[in-house]
Amino acid sequence: MKLSTKGRYGLRALIDLALYSENEAVSIQSIADRQSISYSYLEQLVGKLRKAGLVSSVRGAQGGYMLAKPAEEISVGDVLRALEGNLEAVTCPGNQENSSCEGADLCVTRYVWQRINDSIKDAVDTIMLDQLVDESRKIRDKGQVSAQICEN
Repeated sequence: MKLSTKGRYGLRALIDLALYSENEAVSIQSIADRQSISYSYLEQLVGKLRKAGLVSSVRGAQGGYMLAKPAEEISVGDVLRALEGNLEAVTCPGNQENSSCEGADLCVTRYVWQRINDSIKDAVDTIMLDQLVDESRKIRDKGQVSAQICEN
C-alpha cells in the first residue's frame, strides 16, 4: 500500500493545524507556507477534512480553521480515510461479508491479506493526532528542525 500526497500532506496539515490552532483559527495560507504545500491543493484537502468532521471553519476577519474535535479523539486512520478512502492493501472478496468468492473456503492466501489489512487498520487507528503533536513539539524544542517541512 502506498499513500498518495493527499494522505501525506493532509496529515502534515492537520498536525500543523493542531499545533497552531489552540487559541485561534489558522488560515490555510499559513499552513501552506509552513508546510510548503500549494495553497489550492491544501484548500481541497481541508475541504475533505471539513466534510469528514475533522476540521471546522471560522468566518470573519480572524477566521480560518480549527480542529472540530480534540486531537486525542482524531486518529491517523480518521485522517487517511477522509483523504484516501479505503486503506486496505488488498481487497479480497473472500474476506467480505456475503462473499461471492467460490474458493474462499479453500483459499489460504486470504488469511494473509486479512492480517495485512488488520495490521494497517490497527496501526493507523491507534496513533492519535495528539501523540504526533507532542512528538512534533519535542523535535521542535530540540532544535532538530526549523519548520515542520519534510519530504513525506
